[in-house]
Amino acid sequence: MESKLLDLLAQRYDSEEKIVTEITNREAILHLPKGTEHFVSDLHGEYQSFQHVLRNGAGKVKEKIRDMFQEELSDQEIDEFAALMYYPEDKLKLVKNNMNNEKELHQWYSDMIDHMIKLIPYVSSKYTRTKLHNALPEQFVFIIEELLYTTGDDMNKKQYYSKIVQQIISLGQADKFLIGLAYTVQRLVVDHLHVVGDIYDRGPDPDKIMDTLIDYHSVDIQWGNHDVLWIGAFAGSKVCLANIIRICARYANLDIIEDAYGINLRPLLNLAEKYYEDNPAFRPKIQAGEKISDYEQLQSTKIHQAIAMIQFKLESPIIKRRPDFNMENRLLLEKVDYNRKEVTIRGTTYPLENTCFETVDPKQPEALLEEEAEVMDKLLFSVQHSEKLARHMNFLMKKGSLYLKYNNNLLIHGCIPLDDDGKMAEMTIGDKPYAGRELLDVFESYVRYAFSHPEETDDLATDIIWYLWAGEYSSLFGKKEMTTFERYFIKDKQTHKEIKNPYYYLREKQEVCCTILQDFGLDPSHGHIINGHTPVKEIEGENPVKANGKMIVIDGGFSKAYQSTTGIAGYTLLFNSYGMQIVAHKEFTSKEDVLENGTDVLSVRRLVDKELERKKVQETNVGEELMQEISILKSLLEYRYMK
Repeated sequence: MESKLLDLLAQRYDSEEKIVTEITNREAILHLPKGTEHFVSDLHGEYQSFQHVLRNGAGKVKEKIRDMFQEELSDQEIDEFAALMYYPEDKLKLVKNNMNNEKELHQWYSDMIDHMIKLIPYVSSKYTRTKLHNALPEQFVFIIEELLYTTGDDMNKKQYYSKIVQQIISLGQADKFLIGLAYTVQRLVVDHLHVVGDIYDRGPDPDKIMDTLIDYHSVDIQWGNHDVLWIGAFAGSKVCLANIIRICARYANLDIIEDAYGINLRPLLNLAEKYYEDNPAFRPKIQAGEKISDYEQLQSTKIHQAIAMIQFKLESPIIKRRPDFNMENRLLLEKVDYNRKEVTIRGTTYPLENTCFETVDPKQPEALLEEEAEVMDKLLFSVQHSEKLARHMNFLMKKGSLYLKYNNNLLIHGCIPLDDDGKMAEMTIGDKPYAGRELLDVFESYVRYAFSHPEETDDLATDIIWYLWAGEYSSLFGKKEMTTFERYFIKDKQTHKEIKNPYYYLREKQEVCCTILQDFGLDPSHGHIINGHTPVKEIEGENPVKANGKMIVIDGGFSKAYQSTTGIAGYTLLFNSYGMQIVAHKEFTSKEDVLENGTDVLSVRRLVDKELERKKVQETNVGEELMQEISILKSLLEYRYMK
């Protein structure tokens, strides 16, 4: 078998010289500085904010510009040049509208091309020429490489280079040329992007974020609890689907369902119009500056009630058939006195308000009306036949996982379930207890099985996806129970509290974080846990860096719904060859503000971890892959030419 594989590989590398070249290239790459990793989390559909952070590389683009041109350009010129890098198409339109004549515009083009040709070697200094070549706009590769590899004292070619730039401008290609160079800089500044969960829900444009990620040059995703809901719905879970629609109705984002993914909500609206009226507890949450008509608000309110009641009904049979989930306390529809409008929870009786039990049969509270069952069948069919959603969910599965070990860091959206003593909490699945890494591996295996078998809608795998959304030992939820019912219907806020897993206070301890890293096979002396999921309340002085630097929490409030709590608009983390920095972001106002005023959204940078020696590629996951390839190529060389 080994000789057959080597014969197959030899068809690609069909000479001794080619094999030697490939080995030499890979060996050399191992000694380059590692590329910059960029970590983001909890994007929650905030496409515009995410786009800006992605385009400016969490401030790295402007930092490189400032390093390169601080003696040559003023602060205002640096801001304007940076804006061209972030939004080249828009900045070009703005500049051309403000230019007095063609000669002035041509000089500006010439200056900008010169600046970019100087900047690109600087931002690509730790990459091979091949990698730079692949990052350049394809239609201009020859021209750009001619300009890049000039030398300052090359007088013989000075007119040649000048003529190239003049021809680009006179032939009307300057805009395309500058746009291509700007995107090249963006690509080179960040080598790899990590999305540590929750692309979906709350914000208005998760589909646009997904399209951006699909086109991104190098990315991985750690699933968040909201992402798993969407995966679950596509995999056939009606209760996950009900949760998705309920959340979209709650945040006035039903357009995501209907317009972005083409899922017909008319049957649900007809049902809602038939049974429900206005209800203050179910009116959509409107963010500052957003507008919604009274008619749209009423529609959303009715849909919100209809789908919430369907959700509560769909949860009951799962809880009953899965005793291992230990969720019997959540069978609240059975604990309601429908005549008195009261519910008894753990021996205490509470009055109910804002109720909407029009479709509930007190004798069989979990039973769906025939109309409700038909609506859910139609919705599920529509979800599973949405081409755009299929493309996005397949990408989530291909690039995503519950956790990732990357360059000795553990990336996980939520938590590692712990008990009060800091030990890995156990959950029994199929008569076998699992904890820590084993538990997450089992969870992920069920998610992947459910996704590949969407026709099985009531199996254990599909039920576990819902458990990951709301279960006590879910690594994505991280709380004892989800009190959705109480928040809608009970005034006493004590019933709304969701008790967090001990992980969320024990992660402040370095020894706990080190134990978790060891459980995942990582070196605790150099590794970190990188978390999202729980917004860091910077406004109250909370530090995103915990456990003496072993724990980094990067959910700082990309979602506008959280920004009043966090006091900022998100964290991102940068990890380059020199170490780690966490960046706090101010609220993103608008692209226009960046273009016209040079406004950016960065605030404080904090050093997390400084490398004593500059980290090289050979110390990374990419380095491990290269060393494996080198070993295979050496085997091929020996097999074919050195027998």
